[in-house]
Amino acid sequence: MFARPLTLLLLLALPLWWWRRRRVRQPAAEYSDLGQLASVAARRRWVSEIPAGLRSLALGAWIIAAAGPQTAVAPNQITREGIAITLAVDVSSSMLAEDFAPSNRLDVAKDQSIAFIRARPFDRIGLVAFAGEALTRVPVTVDYAVLEQAVLDLRVGELDDGTAIGTAIATAANRLRRVEGKSKVMVLMTDGENNRGRIDPRTAAEAAQRVGVRIYTIGIGTQGEARTPIGTGVGGRLRYQTLPVRIDEELLQDIATGTGGRYFRATDAEALSRIFQQIDQLEKTPVVITRYTQHNEAYRIPLLIGLAALAIELVIGATVVVRVP
Repeated sequence: MFARPLTLLLLLALPLWWWRRRRVRQPAAEYSDLGQLASVAARRRWVSEIPAGLRSLALGAWIIAAAGPQTAVAPNQITREGIAITLAVDVSSSMLAEDFAPSNRLDVAKDQSIAFIRARPFDRIGLVAFAGEALTRVPVTVDYAVLEQAVLDLRVGELDDGTAIGTAIATAANRLRRVEGKSKVMVLMTDGENNRGRIDPRTAAEAAQRVGVRIYTIGIGTQGEARTPIGTGVGGRLRYQTLPVRIDEELLQDIATGTGGRYFRATDAEALSRIFQQIDQLEKTPVVITRYTQHNEAYRIPLLIGLAALAIELVIGATVVVRVP
């Protein structure tokens, strides 16, 4: 690869120079009888051509150097443009319910969220945790290592207990509103009914829809009853009781359909995994990848070859092949 490839056309002048040199050859000395020199000339004629050959090599190498030879290195930067996604995860105490054996709801939600993140390497993803209030854990980012660690660090009890679905939607939508791009998606996971917060969930969903956010809602919890924590006992250990599973599916359905998304119900770990796979397929978009290739300048080698050829020509011209005036 050359930075100035048209410069290589000057190489065509070298054959023309040799052709003209052979046609217009000036004798170095005049003799009345060349018979005695014929055998010597035949043996040494190739020696006399060495300086001209070295000069041609020097000129050719310098022309190549002037053309700017370059060597390409592997791409050193990739600009990726995919979907902007915010995961809104319920961390209320009911997410510790043990109906997603062998683990609780929150642990399964965390595992499936990480799997979803790893399946979308070109998207910008953020994380919002909510219970009785909502908090942005990670703004929309492509730093997946930080994002995965934040998901792993989600804990029940880090926020006031309760379920503030409207506040969660408003917080996540506000993060997506500031992100450039046409495709913005929110995945909201909850296992309860809206019972906290000053923002009505449907009003928050309408505001999100106006800024182009599509919401997928997931109701997490088995059908019927589940062993659910109701408080702490002696030594701070959780006390459990079997309680009915109550999820406001009508509300979650309205939120999803009103923004162009879908509502899903996950009754076990496998169902939640399938839901994330469906969302992954629904939100496929062409990815624009821009590769920046670094080029290293390689003109030094032909430049040094030309200088070496010129130096050898000068030495040979002053010693082995001497022109007679």
